[in-house]
Order: sequence, then structure tokens, then C-alpha cells
Amino acid sequence: MSWYPFWLSIQVAAVATLGILVVGLALALFLARTHLPGKIIVETLMNLPLVLPPTVVGYFLLIVLGRDGPLVRMFNVNVLFTWQAAVIASMVVALPLMVQSAKAAIESVDPALENAARTLGSTEPEIIWRVTLPLARRGILAGLVLGSARALGEFGATLMVAGNIPGRTQTAPLAIYDAVQAGRFADANTLVLLLTALSFLSLFAVSRMQPRAQRQRSDA
Repeated sequence: MSWYPFWLSIQVAAVATLGILVVGLALALFLARTHLPGKIIVETLMNLPLVLPPTVVGYFLLIVLGRDGPLVRMFNVNVLFTWQAAVIASMVVALPLMVQSAKAAIESVDPALENAARTLGSTEPEIIWRVTLPLARRGILAGLVLGSARALGEFGATLMVAGNIPGRTQTAPLAIYDAVQAGRFADANTLVLLLTALSFLSLFAVSRMQPRAQRQRSDA
């Protein structure tokens, strides 16, 4: 059995998690702290990957990342059928989990604490960095963990934009599919157990965070 798909999945999930943290946190702050008329459209578009079939998400990504897409036309960068394409696909499908959790956590922060910081002369970026994000950290971490777990298990959109190239773009979920198709059930069982264990640990960590966050809000 080749361990390349498993380690590639770890690599893809790690890079996607960094992207989810940066983009997801920015979107969560925007959605939680702005009242623009078009905000509901942004939020709806962002949540579409949760309800669309993965192949549809993958098709949209093919249009964006393909030869006639904006990425190639504007920057002359072609990432199709590379592990970087798998990162982008994983980010897109996992981003809503991060944004929704972080947004709810940011909205739960007591505005009186932020106003107190303003009266002491803090700027808005300082308030976000020193007050809002620390108080919302558990919800942000929970969303990040869920998003990372979702990125690790991404299959459909990854297959569309990165392909299933052994030793190059074949992640663990794709390798499981190939192993089952070829009757290599021992290989499939190993990868399934590894991914199941990682997913269980992720969900367990999120479950441990939620009661603490609820106790903190009740104490406040």
C-alpha cells in the first residue's frame, strides 16, 4: 500500500486550513459587523457549496480555473490537475463551516465590551484583535476544526479539478475509491480507519469546545 495519498491529504488539508482561516475570518467579520444591503447575497453564495452536489461545485471551479477562466487570463496561472487545485476545491467546500461558526461566535460578543474599548481610545482594528477575536476564539476554533476535517475528506470537487492521478493528485478519499474498485479492501480499510479516526477526533474536539463556550456566555 502506498502512503502517498494519505500524506497528500494531510498536506492539502493543512494548506486549505490556512486559507480557510484567513478568508473565513475576513468573511465572518464582514457578515457579522456590516449591514450592507447585499450582505445576504454574499452569505447565500458562500453557503451554496453546502447544498450543491460536489460535482456542480467542481464544474464551477473548472470554469474559473480552466484555460478560459479568469485565473489563467489575468495571471497566466494554470493549477488544474495539480495538488493546488485540490487545495482550492477543499477550501471552497469547507469555507461555509468556518464562516458560519465564526460569524455566530463574533455576533455573540457583548457589544458593551467593544464600546468600552472604544471609550478608552482603541481603534477598530485594535478592538477586533484585542477584544472581539479573543472572546470569539472558541467558536472560531470550532469552525476551523470542522472546516479542516471537511477539507480532509473532500472527494467530488477534488476529482473534477485535480483528477485522480496516482502519485500526484490522488488524495486518500480518491485512493479509497480506487482501492474498492480494484478489490484491494485491505488498503481501503486502512485509509478508511485513518480518516474516520481523524474525523472523530475533530468532532470530539469541537464537542469539547461548545460546552465551555456556553458556560462562558451564561457566566457573563
